[in-house]
Amino acid sequence: MKITFLVPPVLDGNRPAERSAGCTRVVYLAPNIYELTVIGVVENEKLGEVCYQDFVFYKKGENDYRQFLSNDNSDVYCIWTVNLSIESDIKAINILQQYRPEARIILMGPGPSFFIDKCLINDRVIIVRGEPEATIVELLHAIVQDKPLHNILGISWMSLGRIVNNGFRPLIKDLDSLPLPARHFIADRRYYNPKIKHKGYTTAFTSRNCPYHCIYCVPSSLTFAREIENKRFNGHKPPISYRSPESVDKEMKMLHEQGYQAIGFMDDNFIWNEERTRQLCDIMKKYGMMWGCQARVDAITEPIAQMLAQSGCCYVDLGVESFNDEILKYVRKGITTEQIYEAIHLLKKYNVPVKLNVLIGSSPLETKETLKHTLEEAKKLKVDQVMFNIVSPFPGTEFYKLCKDNNWLSTGDYVPTDVQRESILNLPNISSKEMERILFKNNLSYFISWGFISKQIKRFSSWSEFTHAARALKIKLFG
Repeated sequence: MKITFLVPPVLDGNRPAERSAGCTRVVYLAPNIYELTVIGVVENEKLGEVCYQDFVFYKKGENDYRQFLSNDNSDVYCIWTVNLSIESDIKAINILQQYRPEARIILMGPGPSFFIDKCLINDRVIIVRGEPEATIVELLHAIVQDKPLHNILGISWMSLGRIVNNGFRPLIKDLDSLPLPARHFIADRRYYNPKIKHKGYTTAFTSRNCPYHCIYCVPSSLTFAREIENKRFNGHKPPISYRSPESVDKEMKMLHEQGYQAIGFMDDNFIWNEERTRQLCDIMKKYGMMWGCQARVDAITEPIAQMLAQSGCCYVDLGVESFNDEILKYVRKGITTEQIYEAIHLLKKYNVPVKLNVLIGSSPLETKETLKHTLEEAKKLKVDQVMFNIVSPFPGTEFYKLCKDNNWLSTGDYVPTDVQRESILNLPNISSKEMERILFKNNLSYFISWGFISKQIKRFSSWSEFTHAARALKIKLFG
């Protein structure tokens, strides 16, 4: 059997969807570490030849895709789909089936986990819902042996024109049992993260999920898929799963030996407590890695800030969303503005670069005045970078239901939007057009200010790094 993992070309006229973070369109490309982990699992099963075809990374279009399919003989095609890629991926599937009508198509990720009816376009498509690794192994064995699909937990499929949703697949308890991501498929590629100005960049994860309950949150694409599935069957978010420090050490050692120098951790929350953080920081220091992570402001203590500084941490992404305590309380962020200021103070004290994420319109309490205050406060703090986005009411979140019930969606229902520029929300005190206008003016004044440019330009070590960053900024501002 030949199994090909596909990243299809963009066929809907938009910029490519970011498939690992899952909630935005691509500003700079990053490896989909979740998909690569699934590929590693499938390779270990030795079911046949495993291939990886990425049309987005190589900027190939429909003609290239058709040419590939006309010469390919895969039995199964696997696609990691997010909400923003569904329309394009369905077009890609329709084209695929013109050339390979007998092939099976397996969809994974948050998009098909939620939009089951939309994604099951015929009986050759099978959806692997939620956490995919254990499910896809059992599914592929069934396909190889031509066994029925009725007893495979965690899949949705069609039988005699009717959609069948099999039962819930329990989550993997031991993340250490998973193989390391199959990065050999991307060994010839160079990825670049403007927050880490070092060559040899890749992504990794040390945990899955987040215990907090922000009403708008669209976490990493794997976490979102897990949450959609767990809420559907169990009514609540799934528990957090951790890799052991020993497992992380093994991976970092391998990456160091392969020449990687920089790691972006994709954990929804990287920092849980001082002891685990110390263990992970020691590993990164041991291999001389430059790295960055996402964290909550209430997790930053002085000892942790010091550990980060001493272990090569190049950035900490802090989701602050607003500098209004009433808004933070409404969206159940679980933090206060005082904690935001304290976390930034501690990180700056130890010269750990800080990136703030501000989310416009996350609450019906948002007004032009609260938004202006948040934007001014974020810029006044003089951190390394601030990223401003407009909230998108993704189906599967509590915020979507709130918007739908209150008729705040200007489009009547959810449609994919570029959160870096577009809004489909008309909130009680501020419209979608007002949010878009304020965001654009704010981005221009912030990203072309001498303060931002001078701070960033000092960090570039080559012309190539500068051009990558400039290209990412152009996409951020103008698409």
